[in-house]
Amino acid sequence: MRDVRDAGLRAARHLREEIYEVRAEGANDSYRILFAAEGKKSRILLGLVATTKHSQQTPPKDIRLAERRLSEWRHRRA
Repeated sequence: MRDVRDAGLRAARHLREEIYEVRAEGANDSYRILFAAEGKKSRILLGLVATTKHSQQTPPKDIRLAERRLSEWRHRRA
């Protein structure tokens, strides 16, 4: 997320609509974090899903979960 903060959304992989993904390497595992940029100037990076990376492709269920959480967050905020 620090790379996205510093370099903008071009440091992330666009998945669908407003959902982006960044990957992180741990000591023994790789992780993927799905997030959306929020706020007036998209300066808030709202983490929606974080999982251990098991495959090359992001599981569609994780993308759907991120979309649902983003929708719920926006609904609560209104």
